[in-house]
Amino acid sequence: MTAALIIGLGITGHAVLERLHQRGVQVMVVEDHPTDDHRTLAARNQALLLEAPDRNRLAEVLDGADVLLPSPGVPDSHVAFEVARSLDVPVASEFDLARRWDDRPIVAVTGTDGKTTVTTMITEMLVAAGRRAVTAGNTDVPLVAAIDDPATDIFVVEASSFRLGHSCRFQPQVAAWLNWGPDHLDVHRDLAGYERAKAAIWAHLEAGAVAVANADDPVVMGHAPAGARTFGVAVPADFTVVDGQLAGPDGPLLAVTDLARALPHDVANALAAWACADAVGVEADTVGSVLTTFAGLPHRVHTVAVIGGVAFVDDSKATVPHAVVAAVRSFDSVVLIAGGRNKGIDLAPLANAVESIRAVVAIGDARDEVADAFAGQRPVVFADDMDEAVARARAAARPGDTVLLSPGCASFDWYRDYGARGDDFVRAVRALEDV
Repeated sequence: MTAALIIGLGITGHAVLERLHQRGVQVMVVEDHPTDDHRTLAARNQALLLEAPDRNRLAEVLDGADVLLPSPGVPDSHVAFEVARSLDVPVASEFDLARRWDDRPIVAVTGTDGKTTVTTMITEMLVAAGRRAVTAGNTDVPLVAAIDDPATDIFVVEASSFRLGHSCRFQPQVAAWLNWGPDHLDVHRDLAGYERAKAAIWAHLEAGAVAVANADDPVVMGHAPAGARTFGVAVPADFTVVDGQLAGPDGPLLAVTDLARALPHDVANALAAWACADAVGVEADTVGSVLTTFAGLPHRVHTVAVIGGVAFVDDSKATVPHAVVAAVRSFDSVVLIAGGRNKGIDLAPLANAVESIRAVVAIGDARDEVADAFAGQRPVVFADDMDEAVARARAAARPGDTVLLSPGCASFDWYRDYGARGDDFVRAVRALEDV
């Protein structure tokens, strides 16, 4: 490779640019929303920065490139992909670069929900087993940057559809697909494209690699390769629950009640993490010790407080209806706070767990869509900020209920990210405690 064109200078584009420059590759960068920081970064790495170029300019520079490297989140509709196809310029991802430059083992995890939690659990299991493991990929550390550390033994990669969909030959030693639900139609052309991107995690597995599949998810199982390890509870699986015990091919591990958290999605995540860790040689006792202490990650069905018999739960990470339904079904009676910026998907499935919902507080740009989803089924009120949302939810709740922030949408209408949204929810709940 002598010349490459990068689209986008976010975290991953930045990392790719620096690593290509270090290896003597001539780099050109497309940035449709350039800033002074982007200009400084390009200059420092001797890259040609193309600021919102038109089709003709793109064709001119792509004609001299060996590869097009889109950053995660660049929409499939971007004209650069069409131009690259017309010129027979291949498209690749940071995963492909990492594979080109490094051959250490990878455990990869994809799925609509639960990726970060399961990759974190697997990493903790590996570290507890004495392995030098790090989490990379769809995190603050792209895989192409993580490989800089020679001390790492094994990478646990959170594999987003954005990366997988553009990867030419991603070859993890263990590859898990946790679940599938509609998402990211702001990036992918359609749901079929999103599904294909997820399925790409298994497209290039080498002999001896292990696929891990959710037996309870028909979309996942429709793509599972022969011999895949399975996890699940609704249908027979290799890693499952038997008589209240997490059980694998070699027998029971521990009681579900021994998990640090045992909501339905916690059980599924625990089984998936166990299946992956077992595939790379982590002993059952080590897996069990992590599962009994792992209390989850922030903004993922995390109980903030109980006030007047009402629990307040932060699930800000739930940015699609699929995740909201799973969270709602973890509780008997919910006042749901939902809405934000829709990612181009149908919000009607929010009502699939309506039997557990007492009332709804709709927020953000998509609040009318949220209201439409529950029309005629549950009372819906609007709120103009998080303080009002929490107050209205508290007014609708009864002792024993759960006020659940599980938006089903992205956060970018009111907040910089889902973490900031969750933090604001926590702040508003704490303010209730002080009243």
